[in-house]
Amino acid sequence: MKKIFLLLNFFFCAFSINAQNDLDVLLSAGIEDAQRFANDYLAPGTNGVMHSMNANWFNSAKVKPLGGFEISVIANAALVNDDDKMFNLNTADYNNVQFVSGPSTQNVATVLGENDPSIFVEVTYDDPIFGSQTAEIELPQGIGEDSYNLIPSATLQGAVGLGSGIEVKVRYLPKIDTDEVTFNMYGAALQLEVTEWLPADKIWPVALSGLVAYSHVDGSYNLTDSSGIEGDNQRLENKTNTWLLQLVVSTKLPVFNLYGGLGYLTGKSESDLLGNYRVTDGILTSQTIVDPFSVSSDVSAVRGTVGAKLKLGFFRLNAEYHLSEFDAFSVGVNFGFR
Repeated sequence: MKKIFLLLNFFFCAFSINAQNDLDVLLSAGIEDAQRFANDYLAPGTNGVMHSMNANWFNSAKVKPLGGFEISVIANAALVNDDDKMFNLNTADYNNVQFVSGPSTQNVATVLGENDPSIFVEVTYDDPIFGSQTAEIELPQGIGEDSYNLIPSATLQGAVGLGSGIEVKVRYLPKIDTDEVTFNMYGAALQLEVTEWLPADKIWPVALSGLVAYSHVDGSYNLTDSSGIEGDNQRLENKTNTWLLQLVVSTKLPVFNLYGGLGYLTGKSESDLLGNYRVTDGILTSQTIVDPFSVSSDVSAVRGTVGAKLKLGFFRLNAEYHLSEFDAFSVGVNFGFR
């Protein structure tokens, strides 16, 4: 059993699993088949990450006055549904893959799921000496029960008021760089309070604002030591970009406030399997595949938000819940002035 870190480690270094085969073992079925499988296998995980990383961009529609600031430690989690744990694999869509047993169409684990029992497929390849040959491999497992049905994320965030109803925010997660995993996450947002520009703003019982936020993640995982295929410089690299457009409304009381909003999340996550992979074609021959493939997933979803914030002088605490394709919840510990 080899211990591997999947794509989600790029962002959080939180998920590890035990599996008998990595994604790259499917290269024995050919690049096209391996790419098709990897795209369906990884997409639910990367989509869930994009929802998780965009929680808690705001905790009030009331922006900070000129010079007001807030520093936040934020923990988020997207919820994993049963539908996100499996995908339908139809061997008719593949060139060289067949199930060892059962029908030609079966539900198999995504990166968020688990095959219980294990599922085996038979891949066909051409041996230059012996002709058409077959090999049996086990499909990769996902994080399964180890996920606790959550996709977590965390970040540090700072916000400052510029006056005239304008607030800017930045979020950052310090770069992690180990022998196996490196990743970097950052983002920025602009929040504009509409009610600040209206007459009699002081007597309005609520505040209304709009927010636009951008988030970016770069990540890489070294596959060379865990790969089931010989080679060198083997790695999985990911680049994720998201945009969030949000309308926010909140009460504006001294201590306890409620807030909510309606928003639109869009983003794209691109993953590249890179390096040299020496795939064996029978007993005597092999071929080297360089930078085998790239896959991507997209998010385009409306989301609703409800939350509450408690303010006790310099200390603030907030919690919120999001309804979308991946529901998510978040808590923030905030320290601010004004």
